[in-house]
Amino acid sequence: MSLPARAIITPPPVPAPEPEKPEARHFKFPTAYTILFWLIVAVAAATWVIPAGQYNRVKNEALGKDVPVPGTYHGVESSPQGLREVLLAPIAGFYDPKSETARAIDVALFVLVIGGFLGVVTKTGAIDAGVGAAMRALAGREKWMIPILMGLFAAGGTIYGMAEETLAFYALIIPIMIAAGYDALTGVAVIMLGAGVGTLGSTINPFATVIASNAAGVPFTAGMPLRFAILGLGWLACVTYVLRYAERVRRDPAQSLVADMAESNRERFLKPRASSGTPPLTDMRKVVLVVFTLSFVIMVWGVASAGWWMAQMSAMFLASAIVVGVIARMGEEELTTTFVNGARDLLGVALVIGLARGIVVVMDAGKITDTILFWSEHAVSGLSTFAFINVMFVLELILSFFVPSSSGLAVLTMPIMAPLADFAGVGRHLVVTAYQSANGLLNLVNPTFAVVMGGLTIARVPYNRWVQFVWPLLLILAVIVMAAISAAA
Repeated sequence: MSLPARAIITPPPVPAPEPEKPEARHFKFPTAYTILFWLIVAVAAATWVIPAGQYNRVKNEALGKDVPVPGTYHGVESSPQGLREVLLAPIAGFYDPKSETARAIDVALFVLVIGGFLGVVTKTGAIDAGVGAAMRALAGREKWMIPILMGLFAAGGTIYGMAEETLAFYALIIPIMIAAGYDALTGVAVIMLGAGVGTLGSTINPFATVIASNAAGVPFTAGMPLRFAILGLGWLACVTYVLRYAERVRRDPAQSLVADMAESNRERFLKPRASSGTPPLTDMRKVVLVVFTLSFVIMVWGVASAGWWMAQMSAMFLASAIVVGVIARMGEEELTTTFVNGARDLLGVALVIGLARGIVVVMDAGKITDTILFWSEHAVSGLSTFAFINVMFVLELILSFFVPSSSGLAVLTMPIMAPLADFAGVGRHLVVTAYQSANGLLNLVNPTFAVVMGGLTIARVPYNRWVQFVWPLLLILAVIVMAAISAAA
């Protein structure tokens, strides 16, 4: 008897493994260094296209500066900037002997000294202990820090044009905001928008309102009620905007525009507490905090009342670092090493400042600044009252990109633009208000303004994230300013 044939079962074919797909490359926004370098390249390219020209200049004794003379614009031999000038621009940005507005060495050194001072204070544990004590005292009321701090910074902006001085506050404010449950971007907004809206609504700011009014030939008190209105409405808009964002982030950290950087930011700004807990607020640390606070009070007093600038402020913070070291009983080697390490932490910020000023160096060397001003002069000629003041505001916005310095822009544009107001039937004080509001507004995001790029670098907030956060507020502020100057005109 034969056995039945065994069924042969053929296993199903095993599919060949699919080749692994390469991971999609996501676009990564360039760093501040790359953005500024490409802006230098772009401005250098513009010097090959925009005709070179200059106004005649005369010495204004009241301002102590040379100012352009209306009606004297003339073409000059072009000076296109090439590869050599582009590569030299970041170096010349630190110290260009031909340009007072493009020298960044004093600001860069101030930033390095601030870094050293903060390094010494941080080493004592005083900041960490103070932040911990502040958080315990403000439990449940942390949000009130935002309007209070923004009010203080706005006061500095409207009184004396607080700008470079704000760089000293980032390392203090950002840890407090992160510890309160907010994010690094909130800290940037409190400082940059606070001081910025104060400058936008300058009332007695000697570096904007006073210089511009003098150059325009009007008393700086003319138009003061209008500027107070812009200041008040602008501050209210900024505080409301920041509070809404901050509370949204606190309720849901995933809503933060820098949520992907939250862990690294906590590591960077709150590392001492994360590793060893909040240190106790001892008597020594209380004394260090008093010295720390007094240093900033003295800085504000020195700038506002005693005519201080970067050299004097740097010397004051250097002295404060030594005093803190003595109070904390640091040895000579520990003090100097800590100071140098702190300065090293802000070295990147100093380089950003030099790069930003390099843009102005290239533009001045290419002799296109006055040409752009000449085109602006013709753009507002013959316009109606309403159109004149609003076009003036827009033109000052554009010019602020090329000349971010408030005093530099005032000296450059007011002798030319202010007389045009007489033909349009507009008070010259309105031209001053349009100039200072435009300059203050653009300098909230202006990449050629060293304070913006420097502050974002300290806070580790990418430039594109800042623009994404602030652009709706910029539109709101622009509407407020244009409505105010239109009503006044």
